[in-house]
Amino acid sequence: MKAIMLAAGVGSRLFGDDGGQPPKSLLEFGGMTLLQRNIEVLKTNGVDELVMVVGYRKDEIMAEAIKHGDGFVRFIDNPDFRRGPVISLWLAREVLRGGDDVLFMDADVLYHPDLLGRLIASAHGNCFVFDHGVDHCIEAVKLCIRDGAPVEFGKGVEGDFDQVGEWPGFLKYSPPMAAKLAAALQTYIDADDLDSPYEPAMRDVLLSEPPGTFGVEDITGLPWIEIDFPEDMDHAKDQVLPRINGAKILSP
Repeated sequence: MKAIMLAAGVGSRLFGDDGGQPPKSLLEFGGMTLLQRNIEVLKTNGVDELVMVVGYRKDEIMAEAIKHGDGFVRFIDNPDFRRGPVISLWLAREVLRGGDDVLFMDADVLYHPDLLGRLIASAHGNCFVFDHGVDHCIEAVKLCIRDGAPVEFGKGVEGDFDQVGEWPGFLKYSPPMAAKLAAALQTYIDADDLDSPYEPAMRDVLLSEPPGTFGVEDITGLPWIEIDFPEDMDHAKDQVLPRINGAKILSP
C-alpha cells in the first residue's frame, strides 16, 4: 500500500497569506509535527511508501519528511499550489494508476493512531472513515450512509439517509478504484476546472459504482481534528491532544 498526502497548500484560513506562516503539516503538537506523527503511524501500519505533494515552503516540508522518513517519503512538486487542491491530487495520478492499494490522507489532521489503523486494516478494499458524533460546521465534508453503505459525499449534501457523519480526510482505494479516481480527476483538469477541491472527483467515483463497492469504518469516539481555523489550534492543544495522549492505542 502507498499513501498520498496533499501538503502543498498555503493554509490561508488559518494564518492568512503573507508568506510567513508555516505549512500546516509542520504545526507542532506535543513536541511533534503533524508530519512526523503521520510518518510514524504509516510506518507502524505497514504502509510501503508515502508520496507527498508539496508546494508552499516545500523545502521545509521535505527536510522534515527526510528527517523522520528518509527513504520512505517521495515528493511531487505542485508549482500551482495557490490554485485548487484538485491539481495536487491529479499530479499524483501515476501513483493512483500504479496498481497498488492507495491510502489518501490530508496533511492537516491531528488524530488518534487508531483512526488510520482501522482504515488500513479494514476488510473493505475501498473504504471511508466517518464520525457521526460531531457537530457539523458548514465547511465540513460529510459522508451519508444508507443501509450500511456510503451513498453521498460532500459539503452540500441533500436527501434522506440513515446517518450523516463528518469525513476526517482519509480514504482507502483498491487499485481499480484508484485508477478510476485518476480518470475522474482528469475530467476536471481537461475542463480547466483548476480551482476545484478534490472531493467532487471522489464523489463522482463513489456515485458511479454499484452499492457495496465502498465500505465505511466508523471512528466515532476517537479524538481527531482538522486544523483549518485559528480556533482549531486551541481546540487541538487543549482538548484533542490530551485525549490522544491518554487513550490506549489498539492498532495495528
